[in-house]
Amino acid sequence: MSARTARTRLLAATTVALAALALSACDNGKGVRDEGPSAASGSSSQTSGPAAAGGTTAKPAGGTGGSTAAPKGNSTGGTTTSGTGTTGTGGGSGSTGKNGAGTTTTRNPACNGANVKTTATEVSRPLNHLLLTVTNTGAKNCDLTGYPIARFGEAQSVPPVAESTHPQAVVTLAPGESGYAGVLLSAADGSGGNGYTAKTLVVSFAKGSSATPALPSKGVYVDDKLTVTYWQQSLDDALAY
Repeated sequence: MSARTARTRLLAATTVALAALALSACDNGKGVRDEGPSAASGSSSQTSGPAAAGGTTAKPAGGTGGSTAAPKGNSTGGTTTSGTGTTGTGGGSGSTGKNGAGTTTTRNPACNGANVKTTATEVSRPLNHLLLTVTNTGAKNCDLTGYPIARFGEAQSVPPVAESTHPQAVVTLAPGESGYAGVLLSAADGSGGNGYTAKTLVVSFAKGSSATPALPSKGVYVDDKLTVTYWQQSLDDALAY
């Protein structure tokens, strides 16, 4: 073999050896080139691995844990908006004795012995009844409330009122106008007891001074059935009991 041929074969063998060495450095033995962890693989491990559960988590926009702005118009923790939480405003609500405009309701003065004339008249029908008439002699309206507190003669008590005669509204008398009350003096069938003849009568009102209307000169007979009605606007209503 010549020297030239020997050098050629040595160069070829060296080239093959170098190529094999380079291939070994680039091949992991599975036919796949190993270039180290990819960027995508590293990002995935950060998202799904323990680092994602225990690491720093970005705060959601507008979420809890930070400063929360108070809702507009909220009455707590800030300035209460105008009109909120105010009691008793508008239409006089929550106020006693006031109308829708907030003005205190005006009541008429009470009818009593000082501003009315009171008369007592014995009537033929119904039997054993007395009619009390109250006429407003003043210059203003007056309210005739309740019922006559009637004391006949020297009686120690006054007669009860028939609750069934309670009017639907307060009786108001204009100047010159009259109101009425009926008085059952005694039982028509004579079943009453403790009867006596009374020649004087004092009528007291719910408020103010009393009146002393004259009775018939012979007086009136009363017994323990003695009962009065509430004051009425109508004469017929007063004698209906």
